[in-house]
Amino acid sequence: MQSEPRPIRKIIHVDMDAFYASVEQRDDPSLKGQPVAVGGGHRGVVAAASYEARKFGVRSAMPSVTAKRRCPELVFVRPRFDVYRAVSHQIRAIFAAYTDLIEPLSLDEAYLDVSEDRLGLGTARAIAEDIRRRIREETGLTASAGVSYCKFIAKLASDYRKPDGLTVITPERGPEFVASLPVARFHGIGPVTARKMEALGILTGADLSEWSLPALEAQFGSSGAWYHRICRGIDEREVKPDRPYKSVSAERTFDEDLTDPERLAVELERIAGYAWERVKRAEVSGRTVTLKVKFGDFTIVTRSKSFGSWVPDLPAFSSAGQGLLAALHPIPKGIRLLGLGLHNLSEGAEAAPLQLGLAI
Repeated sequence: MQSEPRPIRKIIHVDMDAFYASVEQRDDPSLKGQPVAVGGGHRGVVAAASYEARKFGVRSAMPSVTAKRRCPELVFVRPRFDVYRAVSHQIRAIFAAYTDLIEPLSLDEAYLDVSEDRLGLGTARAIAEDIRRRIREETGLTASAGVSYCKFIAKLASDYRKPDGLTVITPERGPEFVASLPVARFHGIGPVTARKMEALGILTGADLSEWSLPALEAQFGSSGAWYHRICRGIDEREVKPDRPYKSVSAERTFDEDLTDPERLAVELERIAGYAWERVKRAEVSGRTVTLKVKFGDFTIVTRSKSFGSWVPDLPAFSSAGQGLLAALHPIPKGIRLLGLGLHNLSEGAEAAPLQLGLAI
């Protein structure tokens, strides 16, 4: 007996436009239209850049000295994470009016499964338009959205017409859309992998689709199967808001391999902040902090530290990670990726962290 075809999902990826910098420009009218970098200063690294700054090549994770050289008129502002977090909660509440299937990726982006049209708006496009309208009216900020039948293409689509854009990719157009894009824009393909693909003559999704599964696995290991699927517009992952957590973590792949201890420490602090947001959102507590390091030659090492009680807050979490990183110095070779995570998790009130009076 032939099984019935699986219903086509309707997935929206919402991504706020230059979120941190846009909040700063909203709250300080003198910054509107100006090239703005959040961060920099004594931290030495740009955390976020406005679109006006990006025109000069300023981007996140760039040393502030380099950013200022590229854009002499650049205005640095100190980050206000409490404000960004509050705005993120405001946006999350808007999402909840349309669906319960919300999978946040960070403070400024999330997947929504709107296959069930809760408000009777008719189409996923109409839902995305309404969400963007409410975000603009209630927060004074703009968001870009991608609408498609799978998470991978929805995320590509949200980036397609940034800022303040909306792109809809139907199942019929999915493979063609992916084929037309550079592989460097694919989520999950970092700069190093993109350069390796370029050396193999793989520049676009169409180039990637010409490779067989065995050939991709020979070049890229277990990731080959993922590349083989996505270049054909295939991604069956569900939007999972309530999945059980074995660990909660965040990681970042750098544009260039890093060796400088101070730069690595700054990057790890930013990663810790992203990871801790996910810990709080998941409402879990954990006893083990794990550092992940991937070197330029793709070798990976992990280091962990376990505690007798729950890790209480972001400073304790970040401090544990910095200690694990410091123990690796001197760094024997360039680092292309850092990750920090919390393991040995428990959920609910019984797992509430001890309050040790450390300020966030």
